Amino acid sequence: MLKLKMSYVLLITLFLSITLPLGPQTVSAATSEEVDKLIAVIKSDAPHKEKADACRRLAVVGTQEAVEPLAELLADEKLSHMARYALEPIPDPAVDQAFREALGKLEGGPLVGVIGSIGVRGDGMAVGALTEKLQVSDLQVSLAAAKALGSIGTSEAAKALQRALPDASADNRLAICEGLFRSAESLGAKGLNSKAIAIYGQLLRVDAPHQVRCGALRGFILAHPQTDALKLLQQNLLSNDWVLFAGAVQASQELPGEKITKVLTGVLEKIPADNQILVIQTLGMRGDTGALEALFSRVAKGAKSVRIEALHALSEIKDPSAVSVFVELLEDTDDEISQVAQECLATLPGPQADNAAREMLTSRHPNRRLISLELIGRRRMTTSIDALLNAARDPDAKVRQTALTKIGKLGGPAQLPALLKLFVSLEASQDLNAAERALRDICVQFDDRRSCTANLINLLPQSSPAQRIALLRVLKTLGGTEALQAVRKAVNDSNDEVHSAAIRALASWNNAQAAPDLLNLAKTAANPTDRIVSLRAYLQMASLPDISVDERLAMCRQGSELIKQDDEKRLLLAALGGIESVDALAMIVPYLNESSLADEAAVACVSVSEKILQKQPDKVAHVMEEVIAAVDNKDIKNRAQKILNNANKAAGR
Repeated sequence: MLKLKMSYVLLITLFLSITLPLGPQTVSAATSEEVDKLIAVIKSDAPHKEKADACRRLAVVGTQEAVEPLAELLADEKLSHMARYALEPIPDPAVDQAFREALGKLEGGPLVGVIGSIGVRGDGMAVGALTEKLQVSDLQVSLAAAKALGSIGTSEAAKALQRALPDASADNRLAICEGLFRSAESLGAKGLNSKAIAIYGQLLRVDAPHQVRCGALRGFILAHPQTDALKLLQQNLLSNDWVLFAGAVQASQELPGEKITKVLTGVLEKIPADNQILVIQTLGMRGDTGALEALFSRVAKGAKSVRIEALHALSEIKDPSAVSVFVELLEDTDDEISQVAQECLATLPGPQADNAAREMLTSRHPNRRLISLELIGRRRMTTSIDALLNAARDPDAKVRQTALTKIGKLGGPAQLPALLKLFVSLEASQDLNAAERALRDICVQFDDRRSCTANLINLLPQSSPAQRIALLRVLKTLGGTEALQAVRKAVNDSNDEVHSAAIRALASWNNAQAAPDLLNLAKTAANPTDRIVSLRAYLQMASLPDISVDERLAMCRQGSELIKQDDEKRLLLAALGGIESVDALAMIVPYLNESSLADEAAVACVSVSEKILQKQPDKVAHVMEEVIAAVDNKDIKNRAQKILNNANKAAGR
């Protein structure tokens, strides 16, 4: 029900957004020669596009001389809209005269368009003719006339619409209402509030959709002097008619001053929960600290939906006095209330909220300390790094690990020494994992990563095996020659887990620097698993695009000598398939004869052939014939046949 009610307010806002009057446009001066040329185009037998382009240009440079030839196009179904587009900005009374004369000559779409243009220009002399159009049988014409009269916004135009409203058909009643809204806004802007009030009063009584009555009450209240507006506002905020209540809420969002806030807070105790929510939302939007006490009261009691909305409103007002309320509700028995309070505290600006978040870190309750850490992180409290370092030694594991994570997110290079000192004191694997992430987050911020790398390398000898494993992973992320040397050395570590971690670090190195080490391990490692891991990583590195073609080919040749399993052969084929070389093609072709690898080999052949087709058409053609004969896959055959055809064509066959 609340969603349905709130949709009415949105409809009203949308409805009101289209009621503002539009004024005529202005144009820049132009040479008479340019205007004459454009006029000649629209009077000629030129194609439609040329005439439309001429109209478009005349909208910018048009003068009085262009009015008559443009007016002659108003009856043209295809060019009428472009003619109006050109005429509307021309600041000459002749344009208004031309539009008025067209009212008696046109019908259908062109007539509707001209009526709209009259509204845009605000031609008060057209009120009589437009009034006659309000009752015509063509609904689109009557609708356009109502809107145009509203845009003109004079007293005479408003009276015409007011007279027409009682007898209007259901079809065009809404359009006349829209026209009256436009008129009332225009009259109010001119200081003619009494006339605007009369229009809004009539709209309040009309049998029309809800948004009309609601918008009318909004305008009715806004048009009155403040004393009367306050009374009307209070009266309708207490109304059992939702439409009138919504109109009062809309008005209250636009009325400034503490007195309006006092009216809004004064009705909270007297209205249903659904209505309270809209009033509370309005108080939040207004940002008036005079609403704080009432909102504190709503937070403390009442329906949960009201309490939550009051919390959001306090967050919008952004007053530091709300900090204690948010902190207290962090321990509310309702989890949703507690979570909303935490969200509000996280977004509330100011040192008071920072202090509250930091103070909770000293709580005896781990959950409270975890909330503190989340708030410190969300509020980006970089001045709380020392507190986070202390929390990283907390007796509660979850608190320790969360604190380490926040150090990585909020800290920088300056915090590296303290973090490393803390790191060597950690033993639990989850603590080390969190510290590793923090180290990685901080180290990647260094402009010169070598200094960070040196600090990590210096720590390796005094670290436990678990700590060394974590440091090796960070060094792998940092990369560089010094880091590679340290990881290479760790391959010979006496601890099996450190040894394996070093090989995995080499296997996932971010460039080909580690390729020689991997090749050597693939040849000489005593452990079969180490050999397999190293060989596969080496073959994957042969696919890196930042290595030259010759280097990649050499790696593939060296790797092929060590291959024993199909999975490794597939890695080799994947690497060769990305190399633009006839030598790569020659290395792939033999695998077409292995049934378990034929499709992968064929795809690699096709990939290379597409790259070298123009340079080696004869070789490509021969290989594609072999591919077609070797595989059953239709997609591969079709690709190969297409390449074969192109190769034969390139070879002149």
